[in-house]
Amino acid sequence: MGLISSLFQLVYFALYIYSFAIIIYVFMSWFPGARESSFGTFLAKICEPYMEIFRKFIPPLGMIDISPIVAIFVLILAREGIMSLQFMLFVVI
Repeated sequence: MGLISSLFQLVYFALYIYSFAIIIYVFMSWFPGARESSFGTFLAKICEPYMEIFRKFIPPLGMIDISPIVAIFVLILAREGIMSLQFMLFVVI
């Protein structure tokens, strides 16, 4: 049981950190040249593939791109789903 619980917690924590990576990446757009830094390109490599999924379905509203908000919301739902699944597995067992 300990290994499964640790695995669920690891995935939960990874999704939590990934949410913050997206938030930092979005805020970097406010600062000129920040996305061109080595840290900005690293975040682009890990955040853009995921956010591109939502950009296909959600067009920008003028100059505002709301796809990161939806992407983070989906990550929150995934985290809560993982916690619910962990709870259900340990209640049943």
